[in-house]
Amino acid sequence: MGRIREQLEKLNDQLYFDETDFLREKVGDPKLVDELITQVRRELMVSEAQDERCFLYGTLGNLYRLQGNLEKSIDCLKEALKIAASDSAREIVMRIRLGETYKYHQDYQKALDQFELAELIGLEYEPQYLDFAYQHKGKCLMEMGMYNEAKEAFENAHAIRKGKKDEKLIQSTEKAMELLDQLVESE
Repeated sequence: MGRIREQLEKLNDQLYFDETDFLREKVGDPKLVDELITQVRRELMVSEAQDERCFLYGTLGNLYRLQGNLEKSIDCLKEALKIAASDSAREIVMRIRLGETYKYHQDYQKALDQFELAELIGLEYEPQYLDFAYQHKGKCLMEMGMYNEAKEAFENAHAIRKGKKDEKLIQSTEKAMELLDQLVESE
């Protein structure tokens, strides 16, 4: 597991948000994703602990999304969600990840359903993830052309992130708001 976590940190350095594709997450080195998928699948075959299996299925779902294999991503994230159901923190993370995959699949209503469930869990149990639910919901709404609703979601995320004083997250939301402004102006 330690090696997988190290490789995930390396992968994080390769990730970027494509400004020409609604700030979708992309990877600079697709080979690294392929290698990680192999490692995670191998670890999943021998792992018995539910915590580890949830982490591995969630990771695998994200990796498959980055690879463009959306059906496998959905399957893995649904499996992770089953395991995460008893833990609201894990559940909110898995719902956001599943929503992202549905968004990439252009199944926007299913994506919104996941983001809204994540929002409800955040409001009730896990406020530390609420800004992520709003941010991802806003990006989905932006892709759908629902600009007023997207703006509201981004404003909610921005307010929370300013309270957290996390510059990286604040900048991420501000970049999304700038893209939204450009889309509104171009109509």
